[in-house]
Amino acid sequence: MPEYIYKYQTKVGVQTGEFEAENLEAAAAFLKKQRITPINLKEKPKDLLAFLGGGQPTQKDIVVFVRQFATMINAGLPLVQCLDILGSQGDNKAFCRTIMDVKARIEQGDTLADSLRRHPKVFDSLFCNMIEAGEIGGILDVILLRLAAYIEKAMALKSKVKSAMVYPVSVMVIAVGVVSFLLIFIIPQFATMFNDMGGMKLPAVTLSVLFLSDLLVHQWYVFVGVPVAIYFGLSKINSTDKGKLMIDSILLKLPVVGVLVQKVSVAKFTRTMGTLISSGVPIIEGLSITSKTAGNKVIENAITEVIEDIKQGKGLGEPLRAQGVFPQMVVQMIEVGEQSGALDTMMNKIADFYDAEVDDAVEGLTSLMEPILIVFLGATVGYVVIAMYMPIFKMGAGAA
Repeated sequence: MPEYIYKYQTKVGVQTGEFEAENLEAAAAFLKKQRITPINLKEKPKDLLAFLGGGQPTQKDIVVFVRQFATMINAGLPLVQCLDILGSQGDNKAFCRTIMDVKARIEQGDTLADSLRRHPKVFDSLFCNMIEAGEIGGILDVILLRLAAYIEKAMALKSKVKSAMVYPVSVMVIAVGVVSFLLIFIIPQFATMFNDMGGMKLPAVTLSVLFLSDLLVHQWYVFVGVPVAIYFGLSKINSTDKGKLMIDSILLKLPVVGVLVQKVSVAKFTRTMGTLISSGVPIIEGLSITSKTAGNKVIENAITEVIEDIKQGKGLGEPLRAQGVFPQMVVQMIEVGEQSGALDTMMNKIADFYDAEVDDAVEGLTSLMEPILIVFLGATVGYVVIAMYMPIFKMGAGAA
């Protein structure tokens, strides 16, 4: 989302500001809503320093910022002074400028939550809503510590999922590299040797490998173009609501992978809801935020329908059971949490349980894929080698 800068006249002189908006019309509408008449409004030019010094902050940057912020607030430092200190340090210059902009808006009379909402790329709706709850309840330092813990656990969950993909991707890259090397550099030498043998009839496996080698050498763009086309095609499909829903539905139905996707989604849903409820965010607003951070369109749609049921006076457990996307154990524990008045605690316990389940699922997936990939790599290279040596063995048998 592009950033816009503007200037406007005040009693003390010309002031400047910046914020993010989808386009120039949306930026003008936003300022009108804020009752600001700009002297000048334009898109912020790309900053070379930001490019060299870091763009969007990482999750680690935000965790460090939140923990330091919480410590300063707990020590009794004024809000503006905290932000001034935090904005004047740090390696990510773009993030430092964002913090200083938040500080400037607070000095102009905005709340901390409203100031953070001006930077949705850095501070998402979950972050801003929790900060707002902390400001209203006078427990900003407590909320900040909860936010830091939430982000750290979300990072750990994401890291677990990524680690499950490292090994299979590495083996596939090695397999493709080895086979490509054989087809491009080694097989043509065998092809020349077979041609020099005259009219010898080659086995079907040998002909298939020679065909692939010739195709890769002379029409390599097919091997590059097809995967690229598939990638962009899937990206295009995934960019639409219907396409994403279709892809996410397929993922949930896949053996082994589907179970992992479901467990990750359950862990994210319960962790987010537990954190929001314990921070004082209303349940409907919390569900609305959680649906957007679920990471799966099927679960997002289910949560959206649950919100409508709750608006009609139902509890959380019954609508979740009706959707059929969450395990029965999860629904039952949520119902117990509702009945005992400890829904936030129960949500966090479910999240802890499913974090451990994700660990086991990742380990099981890696253990399952390891022998499959080794067999695949060995079979692929073995097929090429046997295909090339079969004519030689056949020629040797004929000479004997």
